[in-house]
Amino acid sequence: MRLTPAVPRLVRRTVRAYLILWRLRELAEAAELAASELVGNVAKHVPDRRCVLTVERRAAGVRVEVWDGSPVLPARPRTAGFEEESGRGLALVALVTHAWGVRPEGEEGKSGGKTVWFELDAEGS
Repeated sequence: MRLTPAVPRLVRRTVRAYLILWRLRELAEAAELAASELVGNVAKHVPDRRCVLTVERRAAGVRVEVWDGSPVLPARPRTAGFEEESGRGLALVALVTHAWGVRPEGEEGKSGGKTVWFELDAEGS
């Protein structure tokens, strides 16, 4: 998808719809927030602003991946200063998810770039 101003809302709705369908409503808020952050990072840092969103049901919960064609890996979460308007996204993803990470791509049908992912576990899993 090519990112436009309407895409973050569409991403949140899509993620929520899958989680409701899979009876994982308790994960919806965190998944929407984290997915929005990852897609927002594509809009800010990837020149062509294109990405692929994948939402995958797992035995213990859900995994969300955002692939983009840029080989530049994201920085690790940092503590943003009080006056800074950005720099909290990955820290927020780390805070609301059970696990997250990034992997460079170049195989499995993807032509380079990277995938940033996160996982959320359902209660009682």
